[in-house]
Amino acid sequence: MDDVDAVQAQIARNMLHSGDWVTARLNGVLYLEKSPLKYWMMAVSMAVFGEHDWAARIPLALSSILLCWLVTRMAGWALGPRTGLYAGLSLTVSLGLWLFTRILIPDVILTAAIAFTLWAFFRAIEPGEPHSRRWALGAWAGIGVGMLLKGLIAAVFPLGTAFFYLVLSRQVLRREIWARLHIVSGVGLMLLIAAPWHILATLRNPPYFDFTMHSEPGSYRGFFWFYFFNEHILRFLNLRYPRDYDTVPPVLFWLFHLAWFFPFSAFFARAAVLPYRGTDRASRMRLLALCWIGMVMGFFALSTTQEYYSMPAYPAYAILLGSAMAKAGETAWKWCVRTAGAVAAVAFLAIVGILFASLPYAAPGDIAQALTRNPGAYTLSLGHMGDLTLRSFAYLRLPLLLAGIAMLGGAIGAFALRGQRAAFALAAMMVLFFQAARVALIAFDPYLGSYALAESLNRAPAGGLIIDDPYWELSGIFFYTKPSMSGAALILNGRKNNLEYGSYAPNAPKVFIGDADFVARWKSPDRWYVVSEDEKRRHLEDLVGAGALHAISHSGGKTVYANQ
Repeated sequence: MDDVDAVQAQIARNMLHSGDWVTARLNGVLYLEKSPLKYWMMAVSMAVFGEHDWAARIPLALSSILLCWLVTRMAGWALGPRTGLYAGLSLTVSLGLWLFTRILIPDVILTAAIAFTLWAFFRAIEPGEPHSRRWALGAWAGIGVGMLLKGLIAAVFPLGTAFFYLVLSRQVLRREIWARLHIVSGVGLMLLIAAPWHILATLRNPPYFDFTMHSEPGSYRGFFWFYFFNEHILRFLNLRYPRDYDTVPPVLFWLFHLAWFFPFSAFFARAAVLPYRGTDRASRMRLLALCWIGMVMGFFALSTTQEYYSMPAYPAYAILLGSAMAKAGETAWKWCVRTAGAVAAVAFLAIVGILFASLPYAAPGDIAQALTRNPGAYTLSLGHMGDLTLRSFAYLRLPLLLAGIAMLGGAIGAFALRGQRAAFALAAMMVLFFQAARVALIAFDPYLGSYALAESLNRAPAGGLIIDDPYWELSGIFFYTKPSMSGAALILNGRKNNLEYGSYAPNAPKVFIGDADFVARWKSPDRWYVVSEDEKRRHLEDLVGAGALHAISHSGGKTVYANQ
């Protein structure tokens, strides 16, 4: 898809082609705001399997599987195999985990690193643990790996969680606990893993040190300032420029977890009465999970949030859900499962109503023509949900039918079956629902991606390429077109957002053009193509005239024009 999905894959491929595994670039422009490990993983996958979109997704898919297995083992070790089963099940079929692994963001990999770190911390301080040093070093190594995934947050979350856990469990003043953590050698290992890239990135992208505490357009202060100050400190304080993001209201940020962990989120009510202050291993693990959630959610209560920012706390939520499910009595189990079943039944009725309401509408072409546009909402991950109209559901009848079958089956299973069978019926409901959602994403592909347009460019005669949008908006063009065309693409009126900072670097490529530059190239004897959203056609017509825009392909509300 366009936006961050194709961007991440393109950065990985650029690293593979250039041999520069330190500095990320897009269209030749420096992109300094993210850590590199996810790019390295995708680049290695592409080197092995070929430069395909599916190859770029393999590390994320494997990390998702690893995370679910890790939570199952972690909960099973501390709270028993039954709890481990339910914890793993609640995470595996959770709506949030599925939803936020459809795009190439590193959060699920980071979450796996944090989960391992905190399990290793717990094992390191466990009384009678024979391999305390190994677990302690494993925890520090997990922090180092996490810092290569998403920066300092990978240290803040586990270290903050561990500190609050030690305080609440009254172990913070025990000298033997600190000795078991092997802080000196552990920090050394963490730095050995994380520091080399940060040092190299600083040296290769000077100026080396700048401690300015404000951010504005038109300035370039190197990697160190942008990465540590702009992307960490100023972003946390909501003072970062560019302001290309929005924030979810705090109440919604919390309440969303009822949806993210559907269908087992009804068991959150049971988690509230679990024992957390006992001396047994199970109680201590639940306390750790509570501190884990509090640390992540508390941090983002003070900063900006996106819908998926709480993912590093998903393992803790799953552990508490698994514990609540394992300890629920017959009455509580029936109440929670049937609550999920009732929600599924309501969803089924809503789907039936939408299907019938969409029947008068035909579905010609692709879904883009039936959607509205709300650009102000796109700074949130789920902003495109507001684009849906009743007419657009005519293009989604098959996934709606599948989703309806899934919800009906889940509702019947929740009320007709008992015990584990009811839980597995709800899990099966989500598996089918995810397939319905996957089919829906295929219907949305022309609108959210640019594959069809890129393929038309690959078939067209050679020529120059201009993108009439910021890079992110049509990033799929860069990934899917041949390097001979997209490698020197120009960006019309798109010097903004994520690539703006890198465009001010010394020796930055001159890939950003304005209206006058576009007109000069379009009226030259050379062949040029421009990719533009349909709503911008009027502006192009004002520049060069309608007769000079020859459409060669159209998809998803976007068109490729040629000048000859």
